[in-house]
Amino acid sequence: MKVSTQWLAEWVAIDETPAALAERLTLAGLEVDAVDPVVPDFSGVVVARVEAVEPHPDADRLRVCQVNGGGAMQQIVCGAPNVRAGMLVPLATVGAVLPGGTKIKQAKLRGVPSAGMLCSAKELGLGEASDGLMELHGAFEPGQNFRDAIQAEDHVIEIELTPNRGDCASIRGVARDAAVLYAADWSPLDCAPVAATHDDGRRVKIEDLADTPVFCGRLIRGVDAARPTPTWMQERLRRAGLRPKHALVDITNHVLIELGQPMHAYDDSQLNGPLLARRATAGESLLLLNEQAIDLDERCLVIADDNGPVGLAGAMGGAASAVSEATQDLYLEAACFAPDAVAGVGRRFKLVSDALYRYERGVDPALQRAAMERATALVLEICGGQAGPVREAGAAPDQAPIRLRLARLAALLGGVIAEDRVRDILTRLGCAVRQDGGDQFQVTPPSHRYDLRIEEDLVEEVARVIGYDHLPGGARTVELQFGRINEDQIDRSRIHDVLCGRGYREVITYSFVDAAVDSALSGGLKTVAVDNPIAEQLSVMRTTLWSGLVGVLKHNRARGSDRLRIYELGLQFHPKGEDVSQPQVLAGLASGRRLSEHWDADQTPVDFFDIKGDLEALLEQAGKTLQCEAQSHAALHPGQSARLMVQGRPVGWLGRLHPAVARQLDLGPAPVVFEIDLGVLLQGRAPAYEPVTDQPSVRRDLAVVCEDSLPVGELLRVCRSAGGSLLRQAGVFDVYRGAGLPDSSKSVALSLIFQDKTRTLIDREVDEAVAKVRSALSAELGVGFRE
Repeated sequence: MKVSTQWLAEWVAIDETPAALAERLTLAGLEVDAVDPVVPDFSGVVVARVEAVEPHPDADRLRVCQVNGGGAMQQIVCGAPNVRAGMLVPLATVGAVLPGGTKIKQAKLRGVPSAGMLCSAKELGLGEASDGLMELHGAFEPGQNFRDAIQAEDHVIEIELTPNRGDCASIRGVARDAAVLYAADWSPLDCAPVAATHDDGRRVKIEDLADTPVFCGRLIRGVDAARPTPTWMQERLRRAGLRPKHALVDITNHVLIELGQPMHAYDDSQLNGPLLARRATAGESLLLLNEQAIDLDERCLVIADDNGPVGLAGAMGGAASAVSEATQDLYLEAACFAPDAVAGVGRRFKLVSDALYRYERGVDPALQRAAMERATALVLEICGGQAGPVREAGAAPDQAPIRLRLARLAALLGGVIAEDRVRDILTRLGCAVRQDGGDQFQVTPPSHRYDLRIEEDLVEEVARVIGYDHLPGGARTVELQFGRINEDQIDRSRIHDVLCGRGYREVITYSFVDAAVDSALSGGLKTVAVDNPIAEQLSVMRTTLWSGLVGVLKHNRARGSDRLRIYELGLQFHPKGEDVSQPQVLAGLASGRRLSEHWDADQTPVDFFDIKGDLEALLEQAGKTLQCEAQSHAALHPGQSARLMVQGRPVGWLGRLHPAVARQLDLGPAPVVFEIDLGVLLQGRAPAYEPVTDQPSVRRDLAVVCEDSLPVGELLRVCRSAGGSLLRQAGVFDVYRGAGLPDSSKSVALSLIFQDKTRTLIDREVDEAVAKVRSALSAELGVGFRE
């Protein structure tokens, strides 16, 4: 919301600088993003009238103009296509300094003297583009200082409104709030009724008052829509961030900014029968003002005549009934649509409009009649015409009172606020306050405050008007408690500690990603589309966190950093019928050398087993064992990918990125990536005391000969299963391939450690246990042994 300080001053008199006003508004919850002058510095520019225009004797595109700048007639050569006799324009006289420091001098253009320059809006910093001279419309006199003529000594305060403060989406709303904050008087605009001069007009009807509490309409006959919008109105719209179009549309936009009431102007000749606010039916369609064709259904609230929908209620009108400079009979609409009735229509149809911005936040249901009278008066003033009676359906709903206990207010704010002061603040906010016995009030909010619903809302209002920095002081007592985690749970901080200790750094990436990147990394899983993506490359919700991690890798490699260890904790998003499944996972990526650059370190690149070790360290603190089963994944390198298994359940993936995927994403050398269910890392087991035994352990080694393709994990699994209760540990201490072994075979040296906690084992017991292990390995896996 952009607020002109000059326009605001017409509503409320506040003796503050724009910067000080902006600070006070921010502290009261209306966050100010910027305060800027409306016009850049320039000097020597006056209002001038073009008296005569003749062709340049030596240039087809130039004109020689005789200009009245308030003194002697001046000759100026101009190349603007819209220059004509009788128009009022800004004239930069000789010696004038324009924005950017350009100084105007006496000159000759193609041999013809020129004493100044006729200016476009762009040349004066009043517009981004220009198709000719800036034409002035209104009571201006030649020679008048141009800055004074357009009231250039003004500032724009840009406010970032929160969704609950739709009541401040207008000059009226900001003025009302500022008057409360400064305890100042304000002057609401007098929207006096305009007398009807004929009885014509369409009826307006409402299908459901819950969707449309109030609906007003008025017919104005005989308007001259080709008349120009006055410069004062064009400047107000420009300072509010809107581009002037033509008079009828500019008037409705002016009322929108001034009062906060969206309005729509119809060409009455394109309507048929009464206007009805209703829900659309399946199969109906509408071509909007922006030339967008939309298919409607019962979720859409529309304005319809006897022929069908003529506008998407609260968002945008239809192209077929739009006004133009040829419009003679104008039908004005002012309505209040419930926020719930229009919510989501912008995201669904990818529409953005100033009207929808306000209706989604809530428009005052008591404002429509006043806005209609204001718009009618402006139409008659600027475009002429004869106004008919206002047709109205519905009425503003009653506001429910809210109980406010002064003791509760004191408890929440940390000190007592005087009863009279509380009453005064609430009354100035527009609330009806009634004593309800003892120390409590019954407070009825005004119709424009959709956000006042519960007692705490009123407490917040009192606090922000007083000022959070001026609330009652004193010592505060706060009871703090330590967070609690069950003994069988792992705190998230321990996951961060382990990974950071192993050289990783945490990153946070967008949940919405490029559809092509996500498809390449997920194997083409179905995605959830973003309705209104902030960029084309952020159009879907991620199904894998790898989509964000590869972007971090590209960013770092582009800046010469190849060795990277990163991880992220976050959500995946998978469509599940009408719902979306959102599992939490831990994902990581590693690239570059295994060790940091050092004179005594080798240059071996990071591999599958390095990252497998990191994951084993994570699972070890949860008391779990990681198993890797060789499986293929569309995004991972064949032979270098594995399904992560814990307690026989799949929990994630580990592997090197497929070279084809790395090329497709322009990553360079393929990194190693992993993704694992976060829940399995956070669920551990309760600690239990286990005494340290003083009994000796016995180690036996086995040299197993097996197929090279047999995973070592299978050997260890069988050993642990067959070793019985005496087997404490099974591990691998050597792998041999080469002479003395059949082709495609390997020899794996296994260590088996046996121990009983209460006694010393004898050789026979250990031999029997080893024999069982050998027998199981031979029977289940078909391996041989080297003696």
